[in-house]
Amino acid sequence: MVVMVSPEGDARVALVDVGPATDAAAAQEKAWRAYRRDAPPPLQRTVAGAARAGWDEVVSVVYDTPPGDAMLRHAVAHRKAGRWTVLLIDAQSAAAEKRGAAVRLMMQTLRTHDFTEESFAGRQAHRLDSGRIAALTGFVQTAMAELHVPGASLALIDQGKVVFEGGFGVREVGKPDPVDAHTRFMIGSNTKALTTLLLAKMVDAGKLGWDDKVTKVYPDFRLGSAETTDKVLVRHLVCACTGLPRKDVTWILNTPLGTPASASFRELATTEPTTGFGEVFQYNNLMASAAGFIAGHAAYPKLEIGAAFDRAMQTYVFDPLEMRESTFDYTRARARDSASPHAYDRAGNAAIAPADAGFNNSIIPYRPGGALWSSAHDMIRYVGVELSAGALPSGGRLMAAEHLLERRKPIVSIGANHDYGMGLMIDRQWGVPIVHHGGSTAGFKAEFAVLPDAGVGAVLLTNSDYGQYMLRQFLRRLVEVVYDGQPLAEQELKVAAATARNGFLAEQARLTVPADPVEAAKLADHYVSPDLGALHVTRDADGLRFAFASFTSRMASRRNSDGTFSFVVIDAGAEGFELLAGEREGRRVLTIRAGQHDYIFTEAAATAR
Repeated sequence: MVVMVSPEGDARVALVDVGPATDAAAAQEKAWRAYRRDAPPPLQRTVAGAARAGWDEVVSVVYDTPPGDAMLRHAVAHRKAGRWTVLLIDAQSAAAEKRGAAVRLMMQTLRTHDFTEESFAGRQAHRLDSGRIAALTGFVQTAMAELHVPGASLALIDQGKVVFEGGFGVREVGKPDPVDAHTRFMIGSNTKALTTLLLAKMVDAGKLGWDDKVTKVYPDFRLGSAETTDKVLVRHLVCACTGLPRKDVTWILNTPLGTPASASFRELATTEPTTGFGEVFQYNNLMASAAGFIAGHAAYPKLEIGAAFDRAMQTYVFDPLEMRESTFDYTRARARDSASPHAYDRAGNAAIAPADAGFNNSIIPYRPGGALWSSAHDMIRYVGVELSAGALPSGGRLMAAEHLLERRKPIVSIGANHDYGMGLMIDRQWGVPIVHHGGSTAGFKAEFAVLPDAGVGAVLLTNSDYGQYMLRQFLRRLVEVVYDGQPLAEQELKVAAATARNGFLAEQARLTVPADPVEAAKLADHYVSPDLGALHVTRDADGLRFAFASFTSRMASRRNSDGTFSFVVIDAGAEGFELLAGEREGRRVLTIRAGQHDYIFTEAAATAR
């Protein structure tokens, strides 16, 4: 047995050679007894994964860990012939988020001694002819059916020529309007790549430098302390390498209409890194948001920072790239040919995400990090400029190649052969570089990919939360088609789809809907949090509702194994937020545990709504 411990001692990963066992459940029990000389945590369920890395069977084990424990306990059991090897994760929840990249690296590199990853290095890339295009479009349609995704839009480019752009399915379930290449979707964190393109343009124009201190460019920038603030260079704003933890819950739940762009800077001023610069990958949307606003300020220093960013993106990115369908204006985006967001209803069927208006609106004040609406038609034009290293299809250059390519230099590891640059991920798992980024907002999931060695690129946009489970598999299918790789993507897709659906239904089965009326009656009517603002509780014939600053949702309840009760957001598109009921200093409280932050709502007197 090998046990790996985080520097702080708050996370442990054990690798246990169990030997023979009847099945994964028996193997994980033997592993826990070897690791801590005690029985394993209560088993909730096992989840069969795709056989990979030389293993004949890979099974994830989900445990019943009460939210009050603030722990992540997980196991992955691997079988080769008759022997099992089990990887155990035993970590405080905060440590699991902070050290997530290191844990992923261990999980991804656990392979049998005789396994060699397929590599496309040195192979001839094939052109995307009609047969190969059909293979990719067929894969997307299969994935949509497996995952109950109502609509998707796809675009492909090869050697500077768009060889396919089109749509599949419908913009909104229950309505006939089809998705096409011009249908707008929210593209989430795909936006970051365009934000860093604007930064690169400002470097190219001499308005700032990658290694300038941020306070030189924008003197009002602050992190938690003067010492930390002084270390931050422009490139650090978009590298996910500063050690700043995620604070997404703050803006998701507490962004009322009218929140100004300066909110990013207000939040950052109270945030300190939890790891050293460059030590680990920690994704922070607020830093990316600040990056875009600072780039806009460099372009138009006399404008309010939100207006400056919007004008700079239009002038320096959208207009030169002829991205005429891309906008940060929610009203304009939804005016015509736009997709509606979807998630699963409680039965696992595609349903409109009713949290859309509030939840996705909450991103607008932080828009450089993920609020762009775009189409496959527009995004493939951006991908083409990445492939040409800054050359425009119409002639001339957007910028010098060196400034655009600087964004692709690996800065911090995400996992095995996978690094983060500046708003871009660089994946070399299969021996050739794939420059890409995913995007996620309520009811929308997106991905773009650039294969520089092959001269090929792709954009895939979907209108469902469960589109997430086709994105990685699409990247695999793309390289299979371009390089004649082993056909692994379709089986991986089937496993991912079954895992996602079964996991969702298993969690739904643990909930009481409507919420337990006895427990709901014990709640206060009003709560307040210093970080998340006011929370109003209402009860009616349809059950329990929580009104956050950003949106309102129906709530379910769940009795936890330690006797406590949680209330869980169940409206499609925002589902999953969990609030643990309790008491502190004689007052009722509701606690959200989110990675490295605990957010506490405390019972309060009635407030204006």
